[in-house]
Amino acid sequence: MTRAHRRPTRAHRLRRDEGTVTAFTVTVLFALLAVTGLVVDAGRALTADVQAQGQAEDAARAGAQDIDLARLRTDGTVVLQPAQAQHTATAYLAGEGATGTATATNEQVTVAVTGTVHTTLLTLVGVTTLHVHGQATAHAARTTP
Repeated sequence: MTRAHRRPTRAHRLRRDEGTVTAFTVTVLFALLAVTGLVVDAGRALTADVQAQGQAEDAARAGAQDIDLARLRTDGTVVLQPAQAQHTATAYLAGEGATGTATATNEQVTVAVTGTVHTTLLTLVGVTTLHVHGQATAHAARTTP
């Protein structure tokens, strides 16, 4: 039998497949790492988003407490002092170390908080930051004892 007509040996067949398992393993590991990164970093972003929402709500409530007491005492009308309410909400955010804006009218205070979460595992696929937002509005209201 000539060499050209010989049946390939098992060792020869195995050599032909060299690297196939390695490429598959690398692909699966990369996908697994990307999914793990998504879970870890998205979880951190969700936590930061909830925190931003809470900070916005708390700052809006703090600002909504700045009512015009003189007007309340004279005619019973509940009206905010917009400049003071905005300042109080902004000061609350600064005290929390949060970045955001506050606006106020005679009736309400609106606060928007923004933040950035730096990713850990998603940086491997090119995502370095995730942005979070929280927004809340609080109204001045009269309560009866």
